[in-house]
Amino acid sequence: MKKQAGHRKHNYPDADLYLQCVEKIRFAHRDLEQFQQYGYDIERLKKFKAMTDRFRDFPDDDELLGDQMILTEKKYKAAEKLRASIRSLMTRVEVKFSIKSGRYRKFGAGRIGDLSDAGLIFCARRVVRVARQQIDFLVDVGVNENALGRIVEAAQEFENAVNIQQDKVADRDIGVERRMDYGNEIYDELVTLCNIGKDIWDNLDATKYENYCLYESNADQKRARKERLAAEAVATKNGSLVSS
Repeated sequence: MKKQAGHRKHNYPDADLYLQCVEKIRFAHRDLEQFQQYGYDIERLKKFKAMTDRFRDFPDDDELLGDQMILTEKKYKAAEKLRASIRSLMTRVEVKFSIKSGRYRKFGAGRIGDLSDAGLIFCARRVVRVARQQIDFLVDVGVNENALGRIVEAAQEFENAVNIQQDKVADRDIGVERRMDYGNEIYDELVTLCNIGKDIWDNLDATKYENYCLYESNADQKRARKERLAAEAVATKNGSLVSS
């Protein structure tokens, strides 16, 4: 059964997820004595830190895409080399036969610039096969096994380039999926750590409680801090009015 596409559990960049993990782990080290009362000991915290470090070292999509683009460029160069070798042969065939003749049409190389990768590979094989069938008629225009060998070699190089490029596309898909799954795993652990931290400091220390709050962006964090400070200012003002 085909694996269903997953989804990211966090909607901010992986770099921000990593930084949040590092920050919350630091707070948990500070509060380790309280965390141990929840069964969250130093070993689990070390394991979380190791998971976070591995996530940091995963190749990101820009790196994977760059590798894919390099191989795609190599494939394009191999394709142009193959087309050039086919065009060279077809120029000789055109000298011998009219382009409207059946012998010319049999090569099927009239629109090689529009062919797909698979189509170009099949065209190269057909051109070599048809040329060998008519080689006695084409010897005088320079069509021989050496000329056909250049097409065969270029076709093999291109096919190899296509296969390698397709493998790299698959590697990128797998890499993106693995990174997402691993990101979700450490996000789940981050949420667990933060829930413990908030429970520890709830109604005891507002600043330390906020240390364990997760925000989707820096703007959310700044907004929450601004609202908290405003609320504290109102509470202080009201307290002053009551005391007076």
